[in-house]
Amino acid sequence: MKKTITAIALAAASGAAFAHTGAGAHSHGFLAGFAHPFTGLDHLLAMLAVGAWSVRQPNAKWLPATFIGMLLIGMATGAAGLTVPGLETGIALTVALMGVLLAAAARLPAAVSAVMISAFAILHGNAHGHELPQAISAVGLLAASLLLVYGGNLLGRVSPALAVKASGAAIAATGIVLAATA
Repeated sequence: MKKTITAIALAAASGAAFAHTGAGAHSHGFLAGFAHPFTGLDHLLAMLAVGAWSVRQPNAKWLPATFIGMLLIGMATGAAGLTVPGLETGIALTVALMGVLLAAAARLPAAVSAVMISAFAILHGNAHGHELPQAISAVGLLAASLLLVYGGNLLGRVSPALAVKASGAAIAATGIVLAATA
């Protein structure tokens, strides 16, 4: 068990480091935008977790679409130069919290879920907007994000509840490691 947790921690730390190398460090095009969410463990896990968690929320089938819409708004704020203090730590904490929610099979009121998911998406979008400010990059990033969020949604639907909870625990642990190294 210790070896597994150590491996996850090391993978998480290295993925986060490669995902956020600063503005201007990435090529700007559709493929750069599309690849970006897959190269950062924090973004990958958060988007999959949002999709999987939203399946079990009452009256909230629109949560994945809300996340994507608010991701776009967050990207616009980042591209416009708005800097969110503690952004990397905030992103890591969104991963941890989504993991906890999955692991606990937590059900929240629809309005609370929408506000929380929106805040998470704005943080992730803001980081992406700083790194990939061109519109064509944003289109690629949104396409990949759609795949990840709705892929997570599908996994949440077809996976046994215990597997979803175990995945949530692993995601929470990864988020804690990311927050500690941010």
